[in-house]
Amino acid sequence: MRPRCPQCLRPERGCLCGLVQAVEHRVEVLILQHPLEQFQAKGTARLAHLCLPGSVLQVGEVHQRQANPQGLYELLLYPETVVGQGLPPTTPLDEARLRPPSGLRLIVIDGTWRKSPKMLHLNPWLQALPRLALQTPPPTQYRIRLAQADHQLSTLEATALALQQLEGRELTALWTVMQDFVAKPEALAGQAG
Repeated sequence: MRPRCPQCLRPERGCLCGLVQAVEHRVEVLILQHPLEQFQAKGTARLAHLCLPGSVLQVGEVHQRQANPQGLYELLLYPETVVGQGLPPTTPLDEARLRPPSGLRLIVIDGTWRKSPKMLHLNPWLQALPRLALQTPPPTQYRIRLAQADHQLSTLEATALALQQLEGRELTALWTVMQDFVAKPEALAGQAG
């Protein structure tokens, strides 16, 4: 095993810490990452987590619901069109509860486009959450993995768009981080090891 950066978990020669920019956000963010993505050089979830102070990243296929003593309104960032057969109907989104942004918890599933539906199946509490649909997302900047549908964005892109939608403001720094990541060939260096 090659040495890894303790912060971004990448092999040292592919360290992404130089790309990280702390981005102020009012919505609480919880990223649920599939175990196969944890050390994936093409993944953006860890980078998003490092840029969003106070965000939480949990690794696993099955996750326990986090305590919610503040009574935050929890939303799942997941397109309705991806809902598979056998899943119960989702709870309708309560638009009145989307303000203020500081009263929200955005839950993001990070996995391949094949693994994320499985994670949804394995976590019934996620199935019951209201879904946040992205409003007219732009085409992905993420050319590293091939998207098979328009709604397939990287975790960093999807999270940035959701936060912008919920907070009503542009998060330019996250887009700069994304552009820098895609343009950094050594980000993909040393994927295994």
